[in-house]
Amino acid sequence: MVVISTMAVSALAQSENTDKSYFRQLGQELPTPNNYRTGSGAPGHEYWQQRADYDIKVELDDEKQRITGAETVTYFNNSPDPLNYIWLQLDQNILDKESDYYKTQTGSGRRGGVSQLTDKITTSQIKALADRSFDGGHKIQYVRDVAGNPLKYTIVKTMMRIDLPKPLRKGEKFVFNVGWYYNVNDRLNPALAAGSRGGCEFFPEDGNWLYSITQWFPRMAVYDDYNGWNHKQFLGQGEFSLTFGNYKVAITVPSDHIVGATGVLQNPQQVLTAEQQRRFNEAKTAKKPVVIVTQAEAIEKEKTKAKDKKTWIYQAENVRDFAFTSSRKFIWDAMGVNIGGKTVMAMSYYPKEANPLYGQYSTEAVAHTLRVYSKYTFDYPYPVAISVEASNGMEYPMICFNYGRPEKDGTYSDRIKYGAISVIIHEVGHNFFPMIVNSDERNWTWMDEGLNTFLQFLAEQEWDRNYPSQRGFPKNIVDYMKSDQSELEPIMTNSESVKQLGPNAYAKPATALNILRETILGRELFDHAFKEYSRRWMFKHPNPADFFRTMEDASGIDLDWFWRGWFFTTDPVDISIDRVVEGVFDTKNPEIEKARLRAERASKPEELGIQRNRKDVPQTAVEANPDLLDFYNSYDPLAVTEADKKAYQAYIASLSPEDKKWLESQKYFYQVDFSNVGGLVMPLIVEFEYEDGTKDVERIPAEIWRIDNKKVSKIFVKDKKVKSFTLDPYSETADIDISNNYFPRRSQPTRFELIKQNSYMRGVGGANPMQQQKQEKKTSGGGN
Repeated sequence: MVVISTMAVSALAQSENTDKSYFRQLGQELPTPNNYRTGSGAPGHEYWQQRADYDIKVELDDEKQRITGAETVTYFNNSPDPLNYIWLQLDQNILDKESDYYKTQTGSGRRGGVSQLTDKITTSQIKALADRSFDGGHKIQYVRDVAGNPLKYTIVKTMMRIDLPKPLRKGEKFVFNVGWYYNVNDRLNPALAAGSRGGCEFFPEDGNWLYSITQWFPRMAVYDDYNGWNHKQFLGQGEFSLTFGNYKVAITVPSDHIVGATGVLQNPQQVLTAEQQRRFNEAKTAKKPVVIVTQAEAIEKEKTKAKDKKTWIYQAENVRDFAFTSSRKFIWDAMGVNIGGKTVMAMSYYPKEANPLYGQYSTEAVAHTLRVYSKYTFDYPYPVAISVEASNGMEYPMICFNYGRPEKDGTYSDRIKYGAISVIIHEVGHNFFPMIVNSDERNWTWMDEGLNTFLQFLAEQEWDRNYPSQRGFPKNIVDYMKSDQSELEPIMTNSESVKQLGPNAYAKPATALNILRETILGRELFDHAFKEYSRRWMFKHPNPADFFRTMEDASGIDLDWFWRGWFFTTDPVDISIDRVVEGVFDTKNPEIEKARLRAERASKPEELGIQRNRKDVPQTAVEANPDLLDFYNSYDPLAVTEADKKAYQAYIASLSPEDKKWLESQKYFYQVDFSNVGGLVMPLIVEFEYEDGTKDVERIPAEIWRIDNKKVSKIFVKDKKVKSFTLDPYSETADIDISNNYFPRRSQPTRFELIKQNSYMRGVGGANPMQQQKQEKKTSGGGN
């Protein structure tokens, strides 16, 4: 038998409680601060990052749907480490027939790189898994040094290592050349769409292609103080970890194509007509979008299919990537937006199939996004921001690819309308995260998608009152939060290991930040801290600890409990009001207190035995023999005596004026017992409804749980009698079970009733009332 002292038992219990407490500090979970990254979350005084400049010549073959390119890369080693080799990303290799992406497909399949939780396998999924006819992947033709000498290289799936002739030391640069080509995938082919992000789309009605060219050139991987070389393989979900640099890109396409790209067009005189140049210059100062290439002009181009070529030259400074789009189908509009005293060109490229939706909303949504995001982070620093309708949703510096096409008759549902506006806001917003605040998407999807979705939510709510935002409101994350724990992972999970990427990396962190802003910190503190993080890490490579630490450093609030609960666990919010005990102050006034006791006794029902004895016991002993009576048989303990009155007067005389005022106020007090059923600690937001019909709300910080994470009691003092108590009355905390949020308990709507209530929410259904009305007018002879 082992004897354990009471002190040891106490220490063990204390250790257990501490280990389980949400309020223990994030110590082991976060990396140790150093000269590169400080404990405050700011870059350290020895922070460094690499740089890679590109000079690229690329040609698009519109007959074969092929990209052929040659690049000169200048790589600068700003690290303190000598490098014997460098790593490049060959992301097109995800479409190689032997890629791990195909080999590791699960039974449920994937769409767009995101795992879908389903037990149904569609025909298109089967075809996607079986079809390997497409010859995908980068075809490397040569790798040479600046003198033309071949360099040894090794392709490792979606990565390529180049062995250097000698170590590249701090402050040195290495220049090399790569030639390659690849076949552009059809994005509408399910076997080729997922994971690739870019590609091309064929329009059979007019026989033309629309190209969104992304991940198209061998790109430098990131080497940093945190990971060393970030050469995790590209498997489709985890996106990109990229190095900043300057780009000059010459893009050769059929002469009737319009090209949009990262950066600023350098040779408009060679590729645009005089009228297009005039319209573009007009757009710089226009108050609304100016059409540079009209729909009528685009339709005429669809018929030409020119055989000669033009080269569009773009330059971009301090960007982490480069993408472009090309098609003869494009309508193009633009307008200048004043951001911090500088004109930024907001522009859109879209086929006629996207009108009238994109003509009305796209460029306006781009401009709106730049204004709102700049307000909450930093002034947008780039000269252009482009939205391309390509039946897609993906982001790159200064250019993004979006979806949202109306019906062929030009009508659209509100779901399509708001979906199109939302995706434009989201993808343009990615210019801020991660194109400028350059987080590592390959490891931490939430650092760009979650933060961006949060800002998207703010921008949506500033676009239109009651905008039907799908992500951001706490109530919208409830179904995910109460899912089976086996289907959930913490937000702090590597991108490739997340089962439900949308809820986990987009919706949950966005909701968490909204709660942090509205309920935990308040808008003023949150906005200051978030802006500080954004500005600290502009054009740098932050990691999660940098974000967590900066938000605490700039707000002055210890948020470790919040990060731990929302980002490191899968616990849901479910707080219950278990019990309410009502009380009143003892005034010591015998007139009041004894009358209260008399009323309480009178309100209680007589015991059943006493009631029955009135019938079964005709006469008690005392009733039969009066000699048994004495003082106590007639004594009334609730009668107010002279002694009671004198004692009360003496008590009143002993009180200070302040105590007398407090005593006369006749307050009510309530002890409310709460339990943390779900596990995730949150503030207690309690609404009190009084008997006179009025209400008020008290907000208790989450730190009330710091001693006991499971159960707490709180005494509330009120001027009026409370009729009912409601926890989280404004649905601020994503509480997964509101049935226990009321005292007294209230009946809750059934799931059927909830579905019926929500069935007519705008932006949710797929109905098209616009089309219906148009058809009705046509039938009734009312025209269009």
